Amino acid sequence: MTSDHPSEELDQPPVPEGPGLFGDAPEPASAATPSMADVPPHTQPEPAATPYRVLARKYRPQNFDDLIGQDALVRTLRNAFARNRVAHAFMLTGVRGVGKTTTARIIARAMNCVGPDGQGGPTADPCGVCPECTAILADRHPDVLELDAASNNGVDNIRELREAVRYRPARARFKVYILDEVHMLSTAAFNALLKTLEEPPPQVKFIFATTEIRKVPATILSRCQRFDLKRVPQDLLRAHFARIAEAEGVTASEAALAMIARAADGSVRDGLSLLDQAIAQAAGSAGGVEGELVRDMLGLADRSLLFDLLEATFRGDLPAVLAAMDRGHERGADPGVILADLLELTHTLTRLRAVPALRADPSLPEAERVRGVAMASALTVPVLGRAWQVLLKGISEVAEAPDRRMAAEMVLIRLAHLAEMPTPGELVRRLTESGGAAPQAPLPGGAPDGGGRATANGRAMALPAAEPAPVALAQPRAFREVVALASGRAPMLHAHLLHSVHLVSFAPGRIEIRQTEAAPRDLAAQLSALLLEQTGARWTIALSNQPGEPTLAEQRSRLAGQQLEVAKTHPLVQAVLLAFPGTEIEALRDESLDEYGLPPLPEPDGPDFAPPDAEPADIDDLPLEDS
Repeated sequence: MTSDHPSEELDQPPVPEGPGLFGDAPEPASAATPSMADVPPHTQPEPAATPYRVLARKYRPQNFDDLIGQDALVRTLRNAFARNRVAHAFMLTGVRGVGKTTTARIIARAMNCVGPDGQGGPTADPCGVCPECTAILADRHPDVLELDAASNNGVDNIRELREAVRYRPARARFKVYILDEVHMLSTAAFNALLKTLEEPPPQVKFIFATTEIRKVPATILSRCQRFDLKRVPQDLLRAHFARIAEAEGVTASEAALAMIARAADGSVRDGLSLLDQAIAQAAGSAGGVEGELVRDMLGLADRSLLFDLLEATFRGDLPAVLAAMDRGHERGADPGVILADLLELTHTLTRLRAVPALRADPSLPEAERVRGVAMASALTVPVLGRAWQVLLKGISEVAEAPDRRMAAEMVLIRLAHLAEMPTPGELVRRLTESGGAAPQAPLPGGAPDGGGRATANGRAMALPAAEPAPVALAQPRAFREVVALASGRAPMLHAHLLHSVHLVSFAPGRIEIRQTEAAPRDLAAQLSALLLEQTGARWTIALSNQPGEPTLAEQRSRLAGQQLEVAKTHPLVQAVLLAFPGTEIEALRDESLDEYGLPPLPEPDGPDFAPPDAEPADIDDLPLEDS
């Protein structure tokens, strides 16, 4: 039946192409069936519009040449097909949207392609026009089965698969099973698959895809040829999106494509979805897809705004910080996204500072190449590392805060105040320098003492004398009082005296110690200089190999443990523990102990000792009392 209207032919019932279900000839169309010409024009339905296909499906790669950013995978598979060394099982892993399922379908077509003439064999360049290729492309080939392991993850599903692989393909050369998200299979399902995967029938191929390769048992991985699909670099994504925008007849700026590529995070599918959304938003716009539109769509802050914000933060300029946050809020930028962008920018600056050669990278955006290089040259890695820690913690704070904007501003105010403070390394250096005298070169195995001599394992060696203090002060009576002199004056020295020094012997003017490997090599020099400054006398600090006493920290810990055990036996404590099951005693507080958690030293009951440099007196020279 012919018609002057093509839509009339499309709307008629389809004519059977062969015999009926039971072998009878197809019946002709009934003459009683009214044609579209008999229907009044105003009641005829309009032809159905072609459904829109999203860019991720429309531009899905059809062969290995279309895959971008996966050169190692393509090269290996091409060589395998060329030498007829195609494995029986593949494991494709990578982040979402890099082409795992697409690659699996290309492999299935490559193994089953018969060529335009129907005489071809497995090839790395499937023709795309033979019945096998077209059926696989349309997802209707009976021998290429794509299963979702998330919904078919039980052992019964795998048993059905094992039964099915025993039968030959219905029409193709190979029966191909594609299992997506294979890590979702249960342990029993993996075990049921092992034997079939190790020795499959020759006409069966397995292709697995997963985003969580660590969840796949090693017994499965050892039976597959593994391919790790990489994140697609941003420059390749930008070029790919530019080609697609041109094919769609859409004008897209370089800045807009760069933002979409950065937000895609190496995923082609995610980037195409964002590009699809941007094209829809730019419909009817004379400028097409522009940077401002993409920035508003993604809730991003302007790149220049990020640099202004970070520069003001490192300067400690709080009014400029809050003004920049206000501008970002006016533009609709999300506070959490701003902190995430600042975190990414801090990482970029740290890389530029740590590896100056990266500044010549041609793929570096213009803002990073100009302002980023200048900022990286002015900042140090410790400062950038501290900013990273504050921003990283601040992102989680913003996510949990009832007001995200206020939380983000508090994070930046905190970072601005920290910018005025020295880094921990610089602080330690300053405290160390302020706690000791002029630095002296230590000798191997020893350190200079306060009397101008260096001791190494108890042996004294001459060194230039240090400058003595002019005034004699009170002398410490025990090693604990020596350690107390360092508290507040030399924090690092104080910590090492507590945890890394074993006292061997103590006498006024001379201390013999054994220091652990954690202690600095110049600890004796630092201690001698501190004693000279605080007591006005020269002290000899000798290093020994004798075990000595436990460190003050070990003594404190042992005493605290003994007191805790005694407290647990107290009747009142036992009654409390019985009344509140599950209660534990974590620590005790004894007001009678000193600041080091030890019993205080006894008070002196006699006159002070003679100064360390006093000469011994002869008994004959002593005056006699009158009887």
